[in-house]
Amino acid sequence: MEISIDKHSANQALIKIKLNEADYQPKVDAKLKDYAKKANIKGFRPGKAPVSMVKNIYGTSVLVEEINSILGESLNNYLKEQTFKVLGEPLPVEKEDNSIDWKTQKEFDFDYKIGFVESIKVPLDKKFKATKYSIKVDDKLVEETIENLKSQSGKSTNPEVSEAGDHIYGDLTATEGGFTKTLSLDLSKITKKLAGKFIGISKDAVIEFDSKDVKKAQWKDAFGMSDEEVESAQGTLTFTVKNINRTETAEMNQEFFDKIFGPDVVKSEEEFVAKVKETLQGNYDRESKVFTEEELKKTLTESAKVELPEEFLKEWLIRANEGKVSAEDVEKEFPMYAKQLVWSLISNQLATENKIQAEHEDVIAKTKEMIREQFASSGLGSQMEDSMDMFVDNYLKGEEGQNYMNMLTSVQNDKVLAFVQETVDMKEKEISIDQFKELLEN
Repeated sequence: MEISIDKHSANQALIKIKLNEADYQPKVDAKLKDYAKKANIKGFRPGKAPVSMVKNIYGTSVLVEEINSILGESLNNYLKEQTFKVLGEPLPVEKEDNSIDWKTQKEFDFDYKIGFVESIKVPLDKKFKATKYSIKVDDKLVEETIENLKSQSGKSTNPEVSEAGDHIYGDLTATEGGFTKTLSLDLSKITKKLAGKFIGISKDAVIEFDSKDVKKAQWKDAFGMSDEEVESAQGTLTFTVKNINRTETAEMNQEFFDKIFGPDVVKSEEEFVAKVKETLQGNYDRESKVFTEEELKKTLTESAKVELPEEFLKEWLIRANEGKVSAEDVEKEFPMYAKQLVWSLISNQLATENKIQAEHEDVIAKTKEMIREQFASSGLGSQMEDSMDMFVDNYLKGEEGQNYMNMLTSVQNDKVLAFVQETVDMKEKEISIDQFKELLEN
């Protein structure tokens, strides 16, 4: 057997395998003798048919089966010996129809495309600069949050006359084109000038205005309309009022405190404000941690300068998911796939170099944390703690064990990122929530 590699680019190659008769014939003969011992062929007692007859019947299929087995094993062993990291799976180069004569041919040549990356180097030293962000919850944000909570928790009424901040329920109609839609208009989310037309009105009032009076984002935010609907709602519009909805602001009392945080968690306005600030800070601490880690991944990826075999990977994705994805799908999703792949390569490299390992106990702990968060968001919380082990076990066994592998990868990534932050120069930077939103938009 001869195996050779032709690296025709920095990250793609062609592997050539040449088999001669001595490589496969002994295994083929042994398999045919085994078949002869078990074969049930008409005219012969079971296991008594001549090997020559068995060969005539099964010879070609056994030959193909054994050659494929030899190719797979030889290719895998050869790739394990290489220093580069193979990506995806080797792709056999398809031969023209009838190019192989399985009946008479003694030597066989096979070619495989591979994509790979050479050794990955991430320079982790004090010259490596990164930023650790922390979001400061200020008094303004706390006050805005409390006002929103009071609005959301207030009682709903249907007054006879509208005021600023009300929701006006009715029919929006375009005078030309026939467009009409019944909707609830949020007066707090349109311009003050346009909102003025809807203040001091009653049921059955008809308000006329022009589509130009509505800013682009307000069509969705205030009117709840899609882009297609907005295109139809152009020119002069009328709004026929059917009802007026108003939410009265909740009072800062024990009933309100209990509704937001649960019975007797806070017992005064001062405790409530402090609890809101504590909750906000906890939420934003998690968000800033995630943002810091994503920015760190980006910096690590840029410093490693991994060059992927894009042409090969796109072909492999199409062939590996035959019938499930199109070339257009792969082209569209490839940037995100490439980003995830590069980070996976970097994470695995750093884990190997620094003996970072995800343990089973870590997987269990992270899964419990995830499930607790899900329960907390649904209001169940501690009620489910007694059944936690069952929930964890069911989740990790899900998707035929893939959930466990995904969680194992997640734990490794967490440990790698923690190691990097301990190793490199992380500059701490405190930012406001507005600054954080600006960073997210960039």
